[in-house]
Amino acid sequence: MRWSLPPPVDSTRAAELAAEAGIAPWVAEVMLRRGMGAAADARKFLSPLLRTLGDPFLMPGMDAAVARIIAALEAKERIALYGDYDVDGVTSLTILARVLRASGGEVTTFLPHRVDEGYGLSADGVARCVAIHAPRLLIAVDCGTTSVAEITGLREQGIDTIVLDHHEPKDALPPVVALVNPKVSGEEFRYLCSAGIAFKVSHALLKRRPVAGFDLKSVLDLVALATVADIVPLVGENRALVRAGLERLEQTSWPGLRALIEVAAIKPPFDSGHIGFALGPRLNASGRLASAEASLELLLTDHPARATILAKLLDQQNRERREVENDVCVKAEAQLHNRFTPETDAAIVVGGSDWHPGVVGIVASRLQRKHHRPAIVIGFDTTGIGKGSGRSIEGLSLIATLGQCADLMEKFGGHEMAAGLTIRQEMFDEFRARFGTAARAVLTPEQLIPHIQLDAEISLSAVNFKLLEQLAAMQPFGTDNRQPVFYARKVMHVGEPRIMKERHYSITLRQGRADARAVWWGAAESPLPPLPWDVAFTVSRNEWNGNVSAQVEIKALRTSVD
Repeated sequence: MRWSLPPPVDSTRAAELAAEAGIAPWVAEVMLRRGMGAAADARKFLSPLLRTLGDPFLMPGMDAAVARIIAALEAKERIALYGDYDVDGVTSLTILARVLRASGGEVTTFLPHRVDEGYGLSADGVARCVAIHAPRLLIAVDCGTTSVAEITGLREQGIDTIVLDHHEPKDALPPVVALVNPKVSGEEFRYLCSAGIAFKVSHALLKRRPVAGFDLKSVLDLVALATVADIVPLVGENRALVRAGLERLEQTSWPGLRALIEVAAIKPPFDSGHIGFALGPRLNASGRLASAEASLELLLTDHPARATILAKLLDQQNRERREVENDVCVKAEAQLHNRFTPETDAAIVVGGSDWHPGVVGIVASRLQRKHHRPAIVIGFDTTGIGKGSGRSIEGLSLIATLGQCADLMEKFGGHEMAAGLTIRQEMFDEFRARFGTAARAVLTPEQLIPHIQLDAEISLSAVNFKLLEQLAAMQPFGTDNRQPVFYARKVMHVGEPRIMKERHYSITLRQGRADARAVWWGAAESPLPPLPWDVAFTVSRNEWNGNVSAQVEIKALRTSVD
C-alpha cells in the first residue's frame, strides 16, 4: 500500500480561505487541493442550492422531447416507459410515470428480464413490450443510445421513440424523435445519471405544461437514490440534487421508500452511505436475480400495506443475492489461484458456466478492490453465451480497452470505470489474453500498487462532534467528492485489539492524552504492524443505544516512519 501524502498548500491562502468562507483550516486545505480556491466556490460547494439548477432547456434534445410528450398527452396516446433493471432504471421510470400520470397521461412501464432479454432495448425485450403495451410513443430510459436497429424497427411499426440516457454513444445514433443524452452533446450536464435526466425532462415538461398540486421536489429522494447508487460524479447539479434528496428522504411521501427504510433498519440523518450500502442493494436485488418488477412496484405503490410486503420481499431477495454472490466469488478466487500472477498480470478475466449473470458486476467489484486490477467476470449459459461485467482502476478506461477486443465480443458498452459485454465461450481464452495484453500496455507498475490518498493530518483529539459537523457540510460523498481521509502519527493502542464477528478489528487508539474508539472493517486476517502506528482513517457518525459519537474507521495502518 502506497501512502500518498497531501501536497503542500499555501498556508497563508488556506488561512484566508478559512476566514473568508467560515470553514475549518483543514477544510480550507482540502478545498484548495480540490481546485476551489475562491471563497465563493467553497461556499457554493458547501451549500448547494436547488435554485442554482440550470434551465433544463439548455440540454440538447429537450425541446423536441417535451414537444412530443405534450403532443402525446394532448392526443391521449399510450406512452410506454422502457427502463433498466438497476436502481437508476427503476427510479427513472418512477419519476416519469408519476409526472406523466399527474399530467393526465396514459402511461405504462416495462422492464426487461435480465437473464431472458438482457440489458436495454434488446430485440426480445422490445417485441414483448410492444406486444403487451402497444404504445404510440416509447420513452427509453437509461438505455437506447446505441440501439439503432431496435429503434429503426420501432419506427417501421409507426412507434415514435424518445431516448433519455447517459451512456456513451457509438458511431451511429438511432433514428429517434429526440435524444436527450449529455454524453452525445458533450456539454455541461455530462455528470447526470438517467434519473437526473428524467428529473430535468420533468422540470421542462412542467414549465411548459404545469400541473396544479404536483410538487416536483417530491421526487428528489428518488433522484438522490439513483445518483448515489449509479456511482456518477457528485459534482455540479448532482450535489444540489443529492443534498436536497437526502433531506427529502427523511420525510419521504412514498410508502415504498418508508417501508424500505424500515426493513433496512436505518435512521436519519441519511447520507450517501445509507443509499450505497442499505437502500441501493435492496432495490437492485430483484433485478439481479430475475426481474426488477418488485422494485418498480415498490416505488410506484401508494398503499402502505403492499409496500411493506414488497420491501420484505426485496430484503429476502437481497439475502439470497448475497449467497449467490459469495458462491460465485469463491469460484472466481479459485480460478484466480491458478491463473493470476500479481507480478506480471495487469488485469483479471474470469468466467464460469454456472455463474449467475446478475451478480457478475458485484463480484468484479470485489475482485478489483481486493487485487487492485481491472476485473471482468463472465457467466456463461447452457448455449455458451456469456454475459460479463467489468470494473476498472484509475488509469485504464474499460470501454476503450474493450474496444481493442471488439471483434471477439457480440456486443459491449459502458463507461471508463464500468462496462458490460456479451461473448461466446469459444472466444473466452483469446479475449482474456488480449484484454490482459492491452491492460499491460496502458498501466504502469506504480498504478498496479494500491494506494491511499490522504487529505489532511489531524490529531485524535480533534475527532469529535465539531468534526462531524464539518464533514456533514462536505456531504454528499462519492465519486469526484470522496470522503476525506485523515492521518495521525505515532499512535498507540489501549488494551488488546478485539476481533468482532471473526472479520473486524475493534481498537481503542491513543495519541498523547487523547483516546478514540476505532474499527477496521474486514481486516481481522491482517496482522497488525509493530507500534507506534501511523493511522489513515475516516470519521463517521456512530449511534448506539441512543448515544451518538464520532467514530474512527481505519483504512490503513503502518509502523510510524518518523
